[in-house]
Amino acid sequence: MPRWTRFGLNRRRTRRDPRLPTPVASPPGEIRLPIPCLVVLVGPSGSGKSTWAEEQFPADQIVSSDRLRALVGTSEFDQRASKAAFQVLDLVVQERLRRKLTTVVDTTGLDDEFRLGLLEAARRRGIACHAVGFDTPPTECRARNKLQARPVPSEVLTAQIKRWESVKHQLADEGFDGVHSPGPVLAVPSDQLTAPALAAAQRKEPVPMRFGLQLPSFTWADSPQATGATLRRIAHTAEGAGFDSLWVMDHFIQIPQVGREWEDMPEAYTTLGYLAGVTEQIRLGTLVTGIMYRNPALLGKMIATLDVLSGGRMICGLGIGWFEREHTAYGFDYPPVKERYARLEDTLQMLPLLWGKGAPSFEGTTFDVPEAMSYPRPLQDEIPILIGGSGEKKTLRMVARYADACNIFGDPETLTHKLGVLRQHCEDVGRDPSEIEVTTLSTVLVAEDRDALEERIEALKPDSMTRDEFVRTVNAGTVEDHIGRFRAFADAGADCAIVNTPDVTHGPSLQAMGEVIEAFA
Repeated sequence: MPRWTRFGLNRRRTRRDPRLPTPVASPPGEIRLPIPCLVVLVGPSGSGKSTWAEEQFPADQIVSSDRLRALVGTSEFDQRASKAAFQVLDLVVQERLRRKLTTVVDTTGLDDEFRLGLLEAARRRGIACHAVGFDTPPTECRARNKLQARPVPSEVLTAQIKRWESVKHQLADEGFDGVHSPGPVLAVPSDQLTAPALAAAQRKEPVPMRFGLQLPSFTWADSPQATGATLRRIAHTAEGAGFDSLWVMDHFIQIPQVGREWEDMPEAYTTLGYLAGVTEQIRLGTLVTGIMYRNPALLGKMIATLDVLSGGRMICGLGIGWFEREHTAYGFDYPPVKERYARLEDTLQMLPLLWGKGAPSFEGTTFDVPEAMSYPRPLQDEIPILIGGSGEKKTLRMVARYADACNIFGDPETLTHKLGVLRQHCEDVGRDPSEIEVTTLSTVLVAEDRDALEERIEALKPDSMTRDEFVRTVNAGTVEDHIGRFRAFADAGADCAIVNTPDVTHGPSLQAMGEVIEAFA
């Protein structure tokens, strides 16, 4: 029986290539745009570009050549200010791209050099660039133009309309990430672009995947006195929602990616002991334990004890550790990376001996254990070992040799690449890669529908972030968005998706995540 069945996945499936192509054209209807992106409007005067942009985007995301002409000249109609206006437009767009802000360029977009220059600028910053073409009937363009306070000269509009007839056939071949007709816009994190199709595929032909909940922060407790009760409530809600595993970070000081160093950070294994006592089925682990934080034999004894007390639910998460500030503060050694890898490898070799029968000795390159023994022995025949990190030369090689699971950061494309590397390492050591559980980690904000999602975004977004920044950071989406998003990870090879959420104490949010989990049951 493959070792990954100890994690609960008992249905073998064929892994598919990730299905994440960005369409080059979209049918009339909703336009899904990635956050952030550069949107280039293309069409003659009077085709409805400005009106559409104002209806679909916040005013501070729209960069209009007409308005800039008024800023640097006497009015929007001051053609003498056009050169300066476009120079300012270029500066504004470049700065917004540098800061990864969604930007809508409202010009005619009919000049090839200008249009392709915008596309190239987006490419340099790694930002998606979409074009929206306005194929408005010429008679309508002329009618609208006549209603303007200062109409575009007739001969100029005629030239624009003629130019549009040529440009509209070029757009699909110019390299834009998407070419669209105007319609309602929905801006979503980039990995939700194809979510509707993938969600439909999951509903029709479901593939299995399990889910874990990570608790990286404890700021949800009003006071230390409330931490225990709130943690118990979160754990019970997670079990009820269908989460298979519950994870805490093994840190002594809050890490800067999550919060401030003076925020509460309970010790990991004490916390897992508490969770073992207040839960019944959910598996428990650290994501992950730094290898220098504890004596390796003591760590193995702690995990074995927790496995007994939890009824055989422990997972051993290990990594080399990276937070030097924490090591220094607590007086832990922080040797060079090479030595930390060596200690990790020694630990990976020693733990099975410690958890096995008898009291064999272990002699490693970084430490020795004269009597590797643990009584009581773990309830599991072998406690699953998860290695965190996805370094291609060392970490994934250790996964292939020693681990039952790995945790890999990144999007489905990154996951696909990393698993290719892992498969090669498995081939090198003669191991079947299907024995290794593949997990991913991401932040999510999930709500039942779009209205509920907007309420949660408004309630949780910090003042220091724009809405788009927050949505992108927390992968905000509806249940259907996340079914599609996780289907892409499943297709890329993930067996388990571990998530954290900024509103973990909000019952409806975890319940909505439960609907996502149910779709993969």
